[in-house]
Amino acid sequence: MNAIEIRNLSKSFRGMYAVDHLNMTVPQGAIYGFIGENGSGKSTTEKLICGHLVPDGGDIKLFGRDYTDPGVRVRVGALIENAGCFPGSSVYQNLMMQCINLGIENADEEIRRVLEIVRMEDNANLKFKSCSLGMKQRIGIAMALLGDPALLILDEPINGLDTDGMRIMREILVDITKKYGCTVLISSHILGELEKIATHYGIIRQGKMIMELSAEEMDSRAQVFVSLKTKDMAGAKAALKAEFDAVREEGGYLRVYDVEDAAAIVDYLMKKAMWSARSKRTRSALKNIILNSCRRGRTNK
Repeated sequence: MNAIEIRNLSKSFRGMYAVDHLNMTVPQGAIYGFIGENGSGKSTTEKLICGHLVPDGGDIKLFGRDYTDPGVRVRVGALIENAGCFPGSSVYQNLMMQCINLGIENADEEIRRVLEIVRMEDNANLKFKSCSLGMKQRIGIAMALLGDPALLILDEPINGLDTDGMRIMREILVDITKKYGCTVLISSHILGELEKIATHYGIIRQGKMIMELSAEEMDSRAQVFVSLKTKDMAGAKAALKAEFDAVREEGGYLRVYDVEDAAAIVDYLMKKAMWSARSKRTRSALKNIILNSCRRGRTNK
């Protein structure tokens, strides 16, 4: 059974489609990466699934039932835009208010359960306004997890997080699916982060679903590269072409395709172009400069 099945879903505002006859299939137990640029229709689609907006047409089924069915609505947790917490209240107090709103019994036990899931069991008494952005995002996920939903819908929860915050978020989402069997629909415009955890992808553009594919299919279609920029682009390009098969200048950067290890590029350039740097200290500084200018990427073949 699929957690989400959408057929010909449409939503327009002032005569313009935000969601344009969209089809989507999210398998149960998946981490579904919903990818698209800002304004592509990701948030509108998620709001339609959650019942925050009324569609112009199309069908939405959750676990084989119409999305308006009260029996299936209680199985959905969502974090859309922000957690909606009271700044002056503690993390625990905000979660307790949501438990009361949802009519959850054994609220204290349930709050401690979700705080443990999001790695915030030691911050229950911290005021919401004193929390970092990453902590606020995790609190929002904790609120969405109250009542043990079978489907979790998240709208760009990694946007704006630092590296450590992204890592913690990835670990939480993997735990939610593996330990609790929850299906996760997560929207983002950062493919590089989602590819570390997603099992399936949907790519949306201008309100239309461009394609859906599994992580394995994404890997088979994608081509990895290392990109870099130097003062002597022509010289670097000539040097790299002598060693690597596919080197192209694109968008102001040199891209070396079918290579994932940026250090390999750095080491090669060091051997070819840095021989004149006599001192060990100078060579080390130059190597760091090149390494910092390199970055990994992926593109469709």
